[in-house]
Amino acid sequence: MISFITSDVDKLPAALRESLGMDASRQEDISRQDVLTRIERVIQTIVISVSKGEAPVLRLMNRCNWSTVRFHESVGLVVRTADVPVTTLRCDCPLSAARFALILKLLSVIYKLVQSDSYATKRDIYYNDPQLFGSQKTLDSILDDISCMLKVPRRSLHVFATSKGLISGDLCYLEEDGTKVNCSSSSTAVPVSSNVNGIRNIVSAAKFILIVEKDATFQRLLSDDFCTRLSPCIIITGKGVPDVNSRLMVRKLWDTLHVPVFALVDADPYGIEIMCIYKYGSRAMAFEAHSLTVPSVLWLGLLPSDIQRYRVPEETLIPFSQADESKLNSLKSRDYISCQPAWEREIETMQRLKQKAEIQSLASIAPHFLTRVYLPNKLRYGGWI
Repeated sequence: MISFITSDVDKLPAALRESLGMDASRQEDISRQDVLTRIERVIQTIVISVSKGEAPVLRLMNRCNWSTVRFHESVGLVVRTADVPVTTLRCDCPLSAARFALILKLLSVIYKLVQSDSYATKRDIYYNDPQLFGSQKTLDSILDDISCMLKVPRRSLHVFATSKGLISGDLCYLEEDGTKVNCSSSSTAVPVSSNVNGIRNIVSAAKFILIVEKDATFQRLLSDDFCTRLSPCIIITGKGVPDVNSRLMVRKLWDTLHVPVFALVDADPYGIEIMCIYKYGSRAMAFEAHSLTVPSVLWLGLLPSDIQRYRVPEETLIPFSQADESKLNSLKSRDYISCQPAWEREIETMQRLKQKAEIQSLASIAPHFLTRVYLPNKLRYGGWI
């Protein structure tokens, strides 16, 4: 086991809290009655329009437009307070009538769940009438629209999402129903809770949290007993682009433990973007930024500069595609990149090399290079930005 008592990791928590001002403001849970009242107001507006002989209209924030959000250094991507682009759904317009009806249907389902203080998963709701919603993706998008329209965090709508993420390491907690969860097994991981907000009695001696982009890398860390060798720590993966529960879990652990949070992603534009989702959030979920983002996340690897520093074999590198170039240019234009000179330099290095590398490429140096050399040295000597 490698000790970090004298490493740079132990110096991080206080410095991070000071540099970020530890903005602990979070979107508070909204009472059941308040949720019901907000839904009733929407329905009341529709009823009034119908009584006047007018076509009912729903106005939704355009969640996928960059002009909808602004960058706040201690929070991430948050919704603008003025001049927010709005999408109008009319019940008498062929292009929007179907979505208008689906929103009302889901509002009805949510109202009954909240009123009876019961819960359902998104999959439960979808499979109750798959022909109506057409796809799970459609239902997911409508649920986010409703959450944004009502200004209510998704957890207060009594609809849970089945988690795709996994977690392992020095961590025990109780689920809301009293189930005790122990994540300390060195060989198997625990699925991230579907009700992160209900987790309580978190117990951990972890010195740091490591976000792992890919499940394959996560499984490699498990098989190499990473959490045992570098104990105490916690590792978590959202298996690519993270789901909301994985992001909530990282934020919950940061709020509770106040330990450094590192990211291990591929040295490519999409790995960087995934790391930024954990750190700064996304356009689509900017209305829940206070509950989802962890601005203290540090980029541990794989850094583009590491490709040359560790002499990653040329045959394992992947040439840039046009899509990679476009994504990298998009990243460079974002405010949360331009405020971090060290990140900008790494992105410029990647653009200059015109090559990308997956974390697995380190295995070409030596089979256990990632867990026995790369990560221990990075964590001990402060190889993060």
